[in-house]
Amino acid sequence: MDYSEIKEKMNKTISVYSENLSEIRAGRANPAILNKIKVDYYGVPTPISQVAGVSVPEARLIVIQPWDASILKEIEKEILKSDIGINPNNDGKVIRLAFPELTEERRKEIVKEIKKLAEDAKVAVRSIRRDAIDNFRKQQKDSEITEDELKLAEEEVQKITDSNINEIDRILADKEKEVMSV
Repeated sequence: MDYSEIKEKMNKTISVYSENLSEIRAGRANPAILNKIKVDYYGVPTPISQVAGVSVPEARLIVIQPWDASILKEIEKEILKSDIGINPNNDGKVIRLAFPELTEERRKEIVKEIKKLAEDAKVAVRSIRRDAIDNFRKQQKDSEITEDELKLAEEEVQKITDSNINEIDRILADKEKEVMSV
């Protein structure tokens, strides 16, 4: 029995979940929130990180320094259009994104948001488990595997699922701690 495809799908789900979490603004300056923002650079939608230097000189500040000063306004416009909730400060050479202190209420909203993302990831993992078990049951019905092999396969898939659910819970706990302690 080969479980590598199941493990791969579940690991992909976890990596997508982690990526989504990295884009959530938790009070600390994290350049990952800019990942989805693209600027029009000579007619091509280009990620900010490919047209500018992005640095985090302080815990609550991101500095964006474009390599071509002519796109400064374009970067500012795209940041304003995005929904990251931070107004860019353009001084003609660089753009500064200052992250405000999070209020207790906003922290609780963020925690709700990350818990929802965690639940979505768990649902995706359980869906992968269900599909895998259905596939093994079909194989057993078609006499490709025995009933004992089916039982072993179901147990192994459940172990893989439990391990991935625990990983999602661990990532959630870490992010929750980060949000509440900032």
